[in-house]
Amino acid sequence: MNPNTIASPSTNSNIQVTAANKIIRIFDTTLRDGEQSPGATLRPEQKIVLARQLAKLGIDVIEPGFAVSSPGEFAAVQQISRELQGVEIAGFARAVRGDIDAAVKATMDATRRRLHLFISSSDIHLDFQLKKSREQVVNIAREMVAYGKQFVDEIEFSAMDASRTSREFVIEMVEAVIAEGATVINLPDTLGFALPEEYGAMFRAVRTGARGADRVQFSAHCHNDLGLAVANSLAAISAGATQIEVTVNGIGERAGNCSLEELVMAIETRKSAVGAQTGIVMSEIYETSRMVSRAMNFPIAYNKPIVGRNAFQHESGIHQDGLLKNRNTYEIMDPEAMGIPRNMIVLGKHSGRHAIKHRLAEFGIELNEEQMQDVYDRFKEKADALKIVPDDVLVRLASETTEQQHDPYVLVDLQVLAGTQRSRIASVTVRERDSQEESTFTGTGTGPLEAVIHCLQQAIPIGATFDDLELHSLSTGEDARGEAAVSVVHNQLRYSGTAVHNDIILASAQAYVAACNQLIMSVGMNSGTEAVKSAKSG
Repeated sequence: MNPNTIASPSTNSNIQVTAANKIIRIFDTTLRDGEQSPGATLRPEQKIVLARQLAKLGIDVIEPGFAVSSPGEFAAVQQISRELQGVEIAGFARAVRGDIDAAVKATMDATRRRLHLFISSSDIHLDFQLKKSREQVVNIAREMVAYGKQFVDEIEFSAMDASRTSREFVIEMVEAVIAEGATVINLPDTLGFALPEEYGAMFRAVRTGARGADRVQFSAHCHNDLGLAVANSLAAISAGATQIEVTVNGIGERAGNCSLEELVMAIETRKSAVGAQTGIVMSEIYETSRMVSRAMNFPIAYNKPIVGRNAFQHESGIHQDGLLKNRNTYEIMDPEAMGIPRNMIVLGKHSGRHAIKHRLAEFGIELNEEQMQDVYDRFKEKADALKIVPDDVLVRLASETTEQQHDPYVLVDLQVLAGTQRSRIASVTVRERDSQEESTFTGTGTGPLEAVIHCLQQAIPIGATFDDLELHSLSTGEDARGEAAVSVVHNQLRYSGTAVHNDIILASAQAYVAACNQLIMSVGMNSGTEAVKSAKSG
C-alpha cells in the first residue's frame, strides 16, 4: 500500500495497523501545565474527577500536578496516585531536593510512576533567570537525577527551552543525565518558538549525537505560541520521539500546549502517512474536552479543530448538499467515533432548500412545493437577522406556513422574580400541541435560571436531564442580544436547542424548550402526548 494513501473517513479501509506503525505514548499534563493557564485553577476534588476521565480516555502517563506547590496539590497528586493503578503517574519537580522529595512522597502509592525533573538549558534562561553557568547547570542536573534515581527507576529529564539552546549544549546536558540514570529525555519547545523542520532536526541531532541516546525514550513538549504545537509534535515523531506531551483542549500557559485531540486525530486520520498510532479511546475525546472546559471555565472556540462547535457543522448550501449525498465529500473524520453528537447541518443564510427540507423531514414535517417556497422565503429573512436559524425557529416558520403547530410545546409566557434576600421565583406558561391547552407552572431556585428550569421540567415531564448551557453575547451595548445553547440528555443521547434574545433568561428557556422538543420529535413523530409517553417509557 502507498504510505501516503488518504483513508476513507467512514471505514478507514485504506488504513492498516502494521508492525511499521510505532506506538506513541500520550503524556497528559492537563492537570499540571494546563492548570497553569491564568484562571484555570482546579480544586483538588476536580483534579481527581478529571484524572479518572483521563484514565478512561486511555492516557499512558498522567502528570497530576506540582506536589510541592501547596498541601492541596500534594493531596490531589497523592490520591490520584493511589486510585489510578492502571496509569503511570509522573511526579513533577524542579531540579531541587525539596521538590523531588515532595514528588516522590506524593506518588509513593502509584503502581507505576516516574519522576519528571526539569531545569533550564538556554543561555537567556541561564543568564537572566538562574544566573548560573552552563557547567553549574549540568552539575545540578547530574546531581538531581542521581538523587531522584535512589527512589524511582523511571526518570524523565526536561531541558527547558531546549529549542532555543545550542545543539552542542543540549547534547552535553542529555549525555550527563543519561549517565546518571535518566530513562526519558524531553526536549521542550517551551516558548513555542521552533519551526517543524528545526524541531525535528534537533531531535535527530540529539538522538545521533548524544552517547547513550539509544538506551532512552525521547519525548516532545510543545507550546502553541505560533500555532505550531501539533505540527512540531508530528515533526518530533518523524524524528524518533515516542512520547508526546499534551493537554486537553490545548490549554496551558500563554497560547497553550499541544492539543491532545488535535494530535491524536492527526495521527489517527493519517495513520499510514505518519507511521504511528496511539492507545487513546477516541469515543471519550468529546466528553473529556467538555469536562475540562467546564471545570476550568474555559470556553472552547467555535472553530477549534475536533471539539469546537463548528468543527463538524456546515452552513454552505454546496457543502450541505454534498454531505447529504455522501458525508465523505466534506468530512475527513467521523465525529460520532469521538463521541460528538451528529449535527452536521447548520442552517443560515448560505443554506439551500435541500438542507431545509431535510431538517424539517427529520422532525416529521412534510411540505408541498408552495409551502416549501414560503418557508424558504421566511427562512432567508430570519437568517439575515439571526445569522444561524435554530431548529425551533425553523419549525415555527413551518407552523406559520401550514397554520398548524408542529412544536410539541411552545413557551407562551415567562415571569421571574429575583432579589437579594430570597429565593428566585419563576412561572412559565406553555401550550401543548395536540390539546392546544395552555398550562402554567411555578418553581423556585437559587438563581433565576434554576427556577425557570424547575418550571419547565414540570411543564415538559419527559425525564430529560439538563446537561449544559452556553451563553454568548452576539453584540455590545445595552441592547445586546445573547445566544443560549442548551443540551439535555435522555437515554444517554444528547439533544440540543438554541435561541437568541435580548433577555438571556428567556433565551435560555426557549433553548431548553427547543432541546426538549427535539428529543420528543426524535423519539416519536405522531403527537406531543404520545412522544412524551414514549420518552418516559424509554
